[in-house]
Amino acid sequence: MPPKHRRSTVVMGSQVAGRYPLYCHHAREPYASALTSMSARIVLWLEAGFAEHVTIHYGDRYQAELPEVAAMERVGSAQGYDIYRAIVPCRTHRLQYAFCTHRGADHPEWWLGESRATCGERPRSGLFQLPYLCERDVFVVPDWVNSSVCYQVFPDRFHRVEQSQPVTTVAAQHDREHDSGHSLGWSDWSSKPGPKSRFGGNLAGLLEKLPYLQELGVNLLYLTPIFRSPSNHKYDTTDYYEIDPDFGDKALFRSVVQEAHERGIRVVMDAVFNHCGEEFGRFQDVVRHGEDSPYFDWFFIHGKKVEFEKVNYETFANRTRNMPKLNVANPDVERYLLDVARYWMDECDIDGWRLDVANEIDHVFWKKFRRVVKAAKPDALIIGEVWHDSLPWLNGDEFDGVMNYVFRDAVLDCLVEKTLSPGEFAGRMSALLVQYPEAATRSMFNLLGSHDTARVRTIAKGDVDAVVRAMAFQFTFPGIPMIYYGDEVGMLGGPDPDCRRGMVFEPSKQHMRLLEAVRCLARLRRSERALHGPHVQFLCSTASHLRFRRTSLDGLSAIEVVFHLGKRGSRPLPLSVPADRVVWSSSEAAQDVGQLPAGAVAIVRV
Repeated sequence: MPPKHRRSTVVMGSQVAGRYPLYCHHAREPYASALTSMSARIVLWLEAGFAEHVTIHYGDRYQAELPEVAAMERVGSAQGYDIYRAIVPCRTHRLQYAFCTHRGADHPEWWLGESRATCGERPRSGLFQLPYLCERDVFVVPDWVNSSVCYQVFPDRFHRVEQSQPVTTVAAQHDREHDSGHSLGWSDWSSKPGPKSRFGGNLAGLLEKLPYLQELGVNLLYLTPIFRSPSNHKYDTTDYYEIDPDFGDKALFRSVVQEAHERGIRVVMDAVFNHCGEEFGRFQDVVRHGEDSPYFDWFFIHGKKVEFEKVNYETFANRTRNMPKLNVANPDVERYLLDVARYWMDECDIDGWRLDVANEIDHVFWKKFRRVVKAAKPDALIIGEVWHDSLPWLNGDEFDGVMNYVFRDAVLDCLVEKTLSPGEFAGRMSALLVQYPEAATRSMFNLLGSHDTARVRTIAKGDVDAVVRAMAFQFTFPGIPMIYYGDEVGMLGGPDPDCRRGMVFEPSKQHMRLLEAVRCLARLRRSERALHGPHVQFLCSTASHLRFRRTSLDGLSAIEVVFHLGKRGSRPLPLSVPADRVVWSSSEAAQDVGQLPAGAVAIVRV
């Protein structure tokens, strides 16, 4: 995406007749990316309104001419630029190219190259070049991501099957005795959680509810940490090689994974490698022996020994004393963590990892991590927790995708809280589509909520129509729609820990219209070919309407998603298609009379 200060960094042409184009393109990610060893996606950011259309002229980099030409597709506008995209074949694996802007007979053509722009005549030098598209450099993600529907489970809060009284560490027992007046034992399932509440959800409960997930349309399950830990959330690991006894054991977890696989559901675990827990054995050795411990350099200790009162060691976040930060650059730590990743893939046949606080661990480690994971299972999925621009991790040699909080912010702003206009939203989404390599865009966890955020229905102030709109966009935009447990039935909850309430399975307490909408959207996401490719085009964005098109890779199937964002009581929006072409809508009127009322969304076949 172009920088905020355009003139300081974009390429500018020599001025002719007082007019020159502002444009932004580099022959590297994310502007130029290999889709295969014989094709590339090329993205150009051009000053908004400068051209009626743009062509890309290209050929082998050893040819003097650019013999081939293709029209570029305008995919949207953002930040004062029009965004153009083209898929260019590279039959010899080599490519050089330039852009040409067209604005009618009364305006000159501009040729845009790497070092300059020229008016009227194509530059003979200074062209953009991709020297050779090497097979091993192509960013490859699992094919199955294209039709995936992900469901996040916070195990302690999902479902409890009574097996025995809880038995964990002394610290965990202390937490139960002192948490918001709860007595020793599990908290009441319907109570509001405190920071240390334990509800007793376990793997046996998850196993029992796999049919529910299958019926919902889920085919990818993401579990927050389940390793041995004294807390309810398990992000402070004590033993990376054991399942926490609150949840079960390895045999039970194997059963969960096996049963999930039989139901067509893949399983992703949460890896907490940035830090461990205070009770982690190697950290406790440092606590006892200080700098004489063989594990002293596993951590960042500022002094000769651990001082808990001063917290003289680096931690997760700001002086979180029970989560000491691991020195992943230490070869012993690196080897240990890579062995952990391989162990669980071999031991339990899991299908990938979600990586906690991934942006605070060095790139060298993540590159090695990817090699280990993909060697164990080539179609495994790797998702990093990064809340901001994630391009440094998404070049094909580290993560497949990230937790897409940037997506979440924009969707909530426009479709739920309505603080962002449809036009601004279309611009932000258009920019997001080309912000990363195409493979990464398809692998993003597109979420509306998680264990770290307030729930979407709470943000919507209880408005289920707003939640349905957001989910309709979530399920029809490129990327993996990720449902946070309970959002499909309208659960409420403010910021952590309130967003971690016990899952509601009683039908009388579930919002059935919302649940049925999610089931329909999940079926559509899995079956509709137009939703499996990367192609998106925003067609209309007015003050109250939003419309975009998804097209299949072969161009034979297309759908449009239409939102009426006007105030209640405003005039219905004609869908302009026969009733039998309405694939799904949040309003019966869309299918009955072809009219979309305010607040509703429809998906139509075109």
